[in-house]
Amino acid sequence: MSVGCDHLDISELRNRKIRIGYTPDVLTNATADLTISLLLATSRRIFEGNAALKDGSWASWSPLWMCGPALRGATVGIVGLGRIGQAILSRLIPFGVGKFVYSGRSRKSADVENGAEFVSFDQLLEISDFVIISTAYTESMQGMFNKEVFDRMKNTAILINISRGGIINQEDLVSALSSKQIYAAGLDVMVPEPLPVDHPLTKLDNCVLLPHLGSADLETRATMGDLAVRNIISPLTGTADMPAEFM
Repeated sequence: MSVGCDHLDISELRNRKIRIGYTPDVLTNATADLTISLLLATSRRIFEGNAALKDGSWASWSPLWMCGPALRGATVGIVGLGRIGQAILSRLIPFGVGKFVYSGRSRKSADVENGAEFVSFDQLLEISDFVIISTAYTESMQGMFNKEVFDRMKNTAILINISRGGIINQEDLVSALSSKQIYAAGLDVMVPEPLPVDHPLTKLDNCVLLPHLGSADLETRATMGDLAVRNIISPLTGTADMPAEFM
């Protein structure tokens, strides 16, 4: 029960004439909400602060203790301005973001852009204070975010990924975070899932990890479940079309 199909062998399923039902268009808002939560948790060092409170390292007040970069006045780059990317952008506007840029296969219409500027992927990396990966994932994108990409980013930049884990070369990300090549990362997706508890990413204070919670609100999961059930029942009851069939 998901909108993503990258975990399926599509060509083999088609060879066997097995139809694929999925759940598109119902988790946009939940995923966008989670993205904002993840971005703020990473930039404002929420988990680090919580850990400091619990382990006793919260001492007297210090001017720069647990400080992180602000969204206010920042440049936010969105890789993939699809439905989820658009929803993320609209949620970030009230934070006083200085500039939105996005990259993708082609420029969107002005109403979809919502004030964002279409730029090349390389330019987005170079100018963004926050880089949000919200593009639909394909196999050709595997390892797209690698050492060369991290080297192009600001060393004050924060990377957020809510797309698919495979788009990031995780070994290169560990190196970039450990060496402070980039400031921090927040990931809701990774490879493999579940991520082993002893994975190097789990040891980094500047990496916030969530267990793929993008669609995890009760209303969204209920809607996904209803659509999945209708996808199953429709062919069994003689209805030719599934409500949502992956073509």
